[in-house]
Order: sequence, then structure tokens, then C-alpha cells
Amino acid sequence: MMTGVLCGLLAGALWGLVFVAPRSLPAFTPWELSVGRYVCYGLIALVFLGPGLGRTLGRIDRHDLAAMVRQALAGNIVYYVLLAYGVQWAGIAPTSLIIGLLPLVVTLMGRRDHGAVPLHALRWPLLVVGLGMVCINVDVLTHADASAAAQGLGPRMLGIACAVGALLCWSWYTVDNARYLKQHAKFTGGQWSALYGLSSGVMALLIGGVGLALFGSRITGEAGAASGRDWTMFWLVNAGLALGASMVGNQLWNIASRRVPVTLSGQLIIFETLFALLYGFVHGQQWPRPLEVAAMVLLVAGVAWAVRQHHPPESPHP
Repeated sequence: MMTGVLCGLLAGALWGLVFVAPRSLPAFTPWELSVGRYVCYGLIALVFLGPGLGRTLGRIDRHDLAAMVRQALAGNIVYYVLLAYGVQWAGIAPTSLIIGLLPLVVTLMGRRDHGAVPLHALRWPLLVVGLGMVCINVDVLTHADASAAAQGLGPRMLGIACAVGALLCWSWYTVDNARYLKQHAKFTGGQWSALYGLSSGVMALLIGGVGLALFGSRITGEAGAASGRDWTMFWLVNAGLALGASMVGNQLWNIASRRVPVTLSGQLIIFETLFALLYGFVHGQQWPRPLEVAAMVLLVAGVAWAVRQHHPPESPHP
């Protein structure tokens, strides 16, 4: 159990790096960042599988292939695109508020799985986590800019719909991935992460190819150069994300998914939020505000409490 919790924590630490990348590459669109990251992920996965690629691919059946495709789409490409559009059209604050419901949604979706603790036993840890998310989002709302509000009601409603779609995509992926790994043990966490990366890479290549065919001059022509695009930095950042956040992070998460109930894995996703906040403070060279400190304390306390509920201390022998 505790090994799974530790792996979930480390996965969150690597996933938190994803939030720094858009700030480092402001000249590139979310579509381009997504394609670049997942193309690199596919190449790294190909190297990881190496000489055993043929044997590994030979063990894939139609159920594995269907799982790889649906999880790569829901957990990677579609999720990230919907999240990016939510931020662009509705603003950071509403999108963060909606995505912040992720741990609660995952816990509710996995409440009937084997090993899940009854919801009434988790009501207080969930309340503490919920209070932490409220603190984060109140702080975001308080310090949000009003640029998105000027776009009008229509785009904002579309942005909110995209944010809800992103929340549902990632929640569904988390539950589906955990269930599939528990039911199919023929692949290790590393192998499944690599296969998941290959499928993401293939789809990213297809999307990138369509984008180049339709908008090639805007991406690589004079218009692209005038926007200040640094392609060397683009590939370096995305390769780093592909190796750390995607390849290693997903492998750690697969290990955690096999070792903890789905109701607990939903709480472990909180670590991604915590590390994203930490990296944001370092990148922005600023100290956290009082509400941010309160949120971090509440989130850590809620996760620790949820772990305790899943792994109670043994009674002493008489």
C-alpha cells in the first residue's frame, strides 16, 4: 500500500512539471505543444521497448489495443486540448475550479470497485480535500484577470463546457486505467506506459501531419518565425516532459494503480496540484499567499487521512 502511495506522490511531482512548459514556450499553441510532447513520448517509448518490441507487440490483443487507444485519447490528447481551450475561452479561474473537482469525481466513480472504502468512511478526508480545493480556487478567483470576461457569454460558456469535458476525460481515464491494470497483469507498469506512449505518439503524428498540411505556412513559414518560435527549445522542453512526466510519471502511476484502490488513487492525484503550485512559486520567484498555504496544508492532511482510512493500524494481540 505505502509503495503505491509513494509512487503516486512521485508521479504527481513529475506531472506538475507540465504546468511550467506553456510559460516556457509562449509562442506555441496548445495543439503544437501537445503534438510535440506526445511525438517525443512515442519515440522514447519505442527506445524503451527496444529489442523486445516485436515480442511485446505480439502479446497485444484487441482488448489491449482498444484500451491503449481510448486511454491515449482521453488521458493525453483530448484532455489537454479541452483544458487549453477552457483556459483560453473561459479563463484560468473557472477552468481551475472545475478541474479541481477531479479527486472527488474519481473517488465517486470508483466507489464500487474491489477494495474501495465505503464513502461514509471517507466523508471527512474528502471534506478536508474539498476545503483545500476551495482555498485554491478562491485565491485564483481573487487574483484572476478579467480578460476572458470581455469575450462575451458565448465563448465563456464554450470554455466552461470544455473544462467539464477535460474533467470527465481525465477522471474516466484514471478509473479505466486502474481497472484495466488490475484485470490484465501480462504487461508490467513500464511496458504498459511504453505501449500507451506509442499509441499517443502515433495519434500525435497523425494530428501533426494534418496540421502541417492545413496550416504549414503559419507553423513553419515566415509568420511562424516572426512570432519568435524557438524550435530548439520547443523540442528540448517537450522531450524532457515526454521522458519525465509521460514515460516515468505514467510508469509510476501504473505501479500505484495496481497497489491502491481506485478511491485512494483519486486522492493521490492531489500531489500533481501541490507540485504544480510549488513549481509555479519557484518559476514566478514568489512566496505562496495565505490561501495557497492553507490549501496545501489541507490537501496534504486530506490525502494522509484517506491513506489512514485505507490502511488502518492493526489491533494489538491480547
